[in-house]
Amino acid sequence: MLTRKQYDLLVHIDKTLRKTGVSPSFDEMKDALGLKSKSGIHRLITGLEERGFIRRLPHRARALEVLRLPENIEASGAKVKPGKSGKSGFAPNVIKGNFKLPGAATAAQTDAVQLPLYGRIAAGTPIEALRDHSQTTDIPGSMVGKGEHFALEVDGDSMIDAGIFDGDTVVIKRADTADNGSIVVALIEDDNEVTLKRLRRKGASVALEPANKDYETRIFGPDQVKVQGCLVGLLRKY
Repeated sequence: MLTRKQYDLLVHIDKTLRKTGVSPSFDEMKDALGLKSKSGIHRLITGLEERGFIRRLPHRARALEVLRLPENIEASGAKVKPGKSGKSGFAPNVIKGNFKLPGAATAAQTDAVQLPLYGRIAAGTPIEALRDHSQTTDIPGSMVGKGEHFALEVDGDSMIDAGIFDGDTVVIKRADTADNGSIVVALIEDDNEVTLKRLRRKGASVALEPANKDYETRIFGPDQVKVQGCLVGLLRKY
């Protein structure tokens, strides 16, 4: 089922493509839907793509293609058909199928386990300082294995190209080491800052890479970064 925002964005993209031949920019989509940040548009685009309504064309800027429209939208003009009452309005079409992301899960799955939730306040604070377990969240049991785990609510859009968006909940396995290229929770000791980034090692240097071209990779010495956990799962609410 499409949410109202997904429905409105799909209509806006389709109308713009028909009128100009070019898909709207993220800023234009944000303004059209009255959203405050582009991270919300990223989430809506991903949701439409997962459900098979649009696709992103590779190696082309602002390249979106509408693959299909809900049955209650007329392809000729993207108009909403009148409902049974005779009045036009929002009537989302239910699309049957399994749209679950690999490695992701919904919060409503059964056999849930409770994990401590270190929220957005985790940014700028060592994880050790937050281990009061006063907040918890339910996580599907299949997402965690042996070892100690905790959850974090993502704040910001620095990892959107890795499929991690603002407001997502990430499941972290506590660890003090990580494979090269892993997404980790890292403590930058000089700044007393905790961040979620991809870890790269080269020689004696440690790089924390964002997954967003608008952010820069940060390089540190081997003693400046402490791994506090590795990403093992993600939950998203639509």
